[in-house]
Amino acid sequence: MSDAGGVVCTTCSRHCRLPDGATGFCRARRAERGRVIAANYGRITSLALDPIEKKPIAFFKPGGWILSIGSYGCNLRCPFCQNDEISQHGGDEVPCRTTTPAELADLAAQLRDERGNMGLAYTYNEPLVGWEFVRDCAREIRARGMSNVLVSNGCASEEVVAVLAPLVDAANIDLKGPSQRYYDWVGGDFASACRTIAMLHGSGCHVEVTTLVVPGRNDDDADMAATADVVASISPDIPLHVTRFFPRWRMADEEPTPVATIRRLADVARNRLRHVLVGNC
Repeated sequence: MSDAGGVVCTTCSRHCRLPDGATGFCRARRAERGRVIAANYGRITSLALDPIEKKPIAFFKPGGWILSIGSYGCNLRCPFCQNDEISQHGGDEVPCRTTTPAELADLAAQLRDERGNMGLAYTYNEPLVGWEFVRDCAREIRARGMSNVLVSNGCASEEVVAVLAPLVDAANIDLKGPSQRYYDWVGGDFASACRTIAMLHGSGCHVEVTTLVVPGRNDDDADMAATADVVASISPDIPLHVTRFFPRWRMADEEPTPVATIRRLADVARNRLRHVLVGNC
């Protein structure tokens, strides 16, 4: 959508209006000749063969390995960001290597033969700010008979999720907290995240959800009950990972979440959901 005031990016609910040459809030999308492009397309900052459980995904091909890639940029500003070195920076601030979807898919297939790799995971930064690269890689991976895994905050437009959902085999979506009030703190959109979980689940994708418990922010029983209710309203069979905060980025001086708090809140969630796991404990 373009007019004299610039072009509007519709990738997420921020709807950044960008004059030609300007970069959006996410630092990954740029206005160029009346349209918005993914400036981080094919630019990889992170590449590793990980256990699938690290995503974290517990119930999709457990015990397997997956080639995991990250780029740069994010449309949220979580003050506790665990990957701020890449997610909170632009392309001129982080070292990148450039690759193509076909090259990554070929590498994934090579690692399938050598190490039992199951496919490609889009993770580390927020992959949906560069959704076109996810789409193109996912098509190449599918053509080779392998799996696509998405790890995302879920704050993307319905149109973007509709394009990707048929291509994604498994996903872990961060549900940051139980309300828009919490999402105002991290700079996101609660409704978008909930809709993404529902759309992926409805498409037949295997979906798991993670909630990071931050002391003083979303660590009481009512918060967890509300979060679990959101997930259960989509399906009580969706696994929820209740994970422990550790000091990072703008919250580097805070204390980690007590392990006892994580275990207590997991029990709260189990009143509503069939599969609740604890993480970082």
